[in-house]
Amino acid sequence: MSHPYQYVVLRYVPRVDRGECLNVGVVVHSQSAGVLHCAWHLDADRLRVLDPDLDVEALEAALGAVDAMCGAPPAEADAVLTTQGKRFGWLSAPRSTVLQPGPVHGGSADDPATEAERLLDRLVR
Repeated sequence: MSHPYQYVVLRYVPRVDRGECLNVGVVVHSQSAGVLHCAWHLDADRLRVLDPDLDVEALEAALGAVDAMCGAPPAEADAVLTTQGKRFGWLSAPRSTVLQPGPVHGGSADDPATEAERLLDRLVR
C-alpha cells in the first residue's frame, strides 16, 4: 500500500545574509504510515569549502535535536507538539538560523521511513 508523505530538505546556511547553503538532511512525515523520520549526513570537507569556520559539533547537535524531535517532543513542548504532524509543521517552518528547512515537497511510497534514506542519497550525499 502506498502512503502519501511530505518532506523538507535541511540546509546548512552559514551566513543568512548571503543565502548560500548546502543540503545536510531530510525530514519525512507520513500521517497514514505514522512516520516522522529525520536522516542526515555531514561531509565536513565539503561544508568547510562553504564555511572555513564551520563548527561541526554545533551542526551535529542541531541535527541531533531535529532527529530527537522526530522521535518525541521535548518535555517543555509536550503539550503543544503532541502529534507527529504538529512536530513536522514546527520543523518545516521557515527560520533564520544556520540550519534551515527548505520548501515542503510531497510524494508517495510503500515505506515512507525508508524514503528518508532514498531522499538523503538523492538530495544530500
